[in-house]
Amino acid sequence: MKEKNKITIYRYSSPCGVLMLGSYGDSLCLCDWQVERHRNHVDNRLKRILHAEFEEGVSLVIEKAIRQLDEYFAGKRREFDVPLLFVGTDFQKKVWNELLKVPFGQTISYGQMAAKIGMPKAVRAVANANGANSMSIFAPCHRVIGSDKSLTGYGGGLPAKEYLLKLEHVL
Repeated sequence: MKEKNKITIYRYSSPCGVLMLGSYGDSLCLCDWQVERHRNHVDNRLKRILHAEFEEGVSLVIEKAIRQLDEYFAGKRREFDVPLLFVGTDFQKKVWNELLKVPFGQTISYGQMAAKIGMPKAVRAVANANGANSMSIFAPCHRVIGSDKSLTGYGGGLPAKEYLLKLEHVL
């Protein structure tokens, strides 16, 4: 039987909740809220697609992610350069890569995001892909808001989304 690959995971305590960090090889494949209601779904997707099991620990890429998250929460970092590995469908990856283009301190609506990826009628699918994002903060889904400027659902909870947007001086 083929040996399983390994996803190294680490719990990071942020000022607005615990984040599960995960690395696979030399890339970060997980930065998601421990309280995320889709936690098992996200974890199972990673394990299935990467043919891997979780193992608690720390890796070089997790150490880099921790340093950059510490700087971000201290107000000293606006951009990240941690290598990311998006694990999902081609459509999800398209949406998640679009998230990387939303600058610090700015927001975008789900409709605007759907238009940017050339699928203006796919607002609901874009919202679902955002909900499946397993790379919170690094792929900043907290910057996506309702067309009426409302703070819509967020995996870490609306208080965490509000905290992040205030940290970025959006609110």
